[in-house]
Amino acid sequence: MSYRITWIEAQRSFEAAGDETVLDAAQRAGVRLPSECAFGGCGTCRVKLVAGRVQYAEPPLALSPEEAAEGYALMCQAHALADLEISTERVLAAPTPPQRHRATVLRVEALSSDVTRLVIALDNGVRLGFRPGQYLNVLLGEAGARSFSMASRPDESQLELQIRRIEGGYFTQDLLSAMRAGDTLDIEAPLGGFGFHEEDYRPIVMAATGTGIAPLRSMLATLLDSADIPPIDLYWGARTHDDLYLHEEFTQLAALRQDFRFVPVLSRAGDGWVGARGYVQDAVLADYPDLSEHALYLCGSPAMIAEARRAFTAHGASVRYLYADSFTFQHPHCVDAAQ
Repeated sequence: MSYRITWIEAQRSFEAAGDETVLDAAQRAGVRLPSECAFGGCGTCRVKLVAGRVQYAEPPLALSPEEAAEGYALMCQAHALADLEISTERVLAAPTPPQRHRATVLRVEALSSDVTRLVIALDNGVRLGFRPGQYLNVLLGEAGARSFSMASRPDESQLELQIRRIEGGYFTQDLLSAMRAGDTLDIEAPLGGFGFHEEDYRPIVMAATGTGIAPLRSMLATLLDSADIPPIDLYWGARTHDDLYLHEEFTQLAALRQDFRFVPVLSRAGDGWVGARGYVQDAVLADYPDLSEHALYLCGSPAMIAEARRAFTAHGASVRYLYADSFTFQHPHCVDAAQ
């Protein structure tokens, strides 16, 4: 049996069979619903069900029971049980469509024992137009693509990536370790629906683990240029102090800006650590037991994001103002295992 799926904002409709996901049906029909990971881990394909019902083979990781109760659904895992009307009103539009580019490596340098800074520039002096929070794909031919969030500002001529080494990883270990200035890469960019929702204008809490800090760094660099922004708290979780490879940068920034606060959190802190300990979501709740007035941006490990969604909504956070970008092996970006 087939059901009619109507995407309100795009004024597009397509048919979905009961044995296929709504996202698969959309792609088959040539309808480009927002999506990234396609296995329920990132939440990019979250929509509001205006009409109709769906079911899942298994509860998706990136959809909390509270979100489902409020009528949200993940299209990459949802099977229609009736005709659907779906809304993507809160999805950010891409500033420019993704394109393939040739890029030249400018610098390769270690940020920590397992994180590398890769700085590239598009050939022919092209400047990439992207929204802070987006990512790019490094195209590797038959080996597929590897995706990494951009940590730099969109008005810079260079693109910075912060890449965690994956043991045995073809790109993150083999290719990256041999890469030198002057080498070239084929990339596709910009990609992704993560980014700042300026229409919210409410106090902001950002929470990241590991290299999930990269897109938040890009967002912060742009936001803090403005004189009219809500207060921003950045919580960055890592295992040890050595993993906080941008600690000094954010500490200095917090000293200069009264509207920005930086809270590093260590899950395996040594005896000399005087900051927050434990998991990053717990540090947020220790400071803000009531999150009903905040907008929240989460980026990092699926475990952190799933737990943070559950905990934050239980403490008043609205799913309308909760945005997440999840880093996994299967999903774009480098893996983040800080928890």
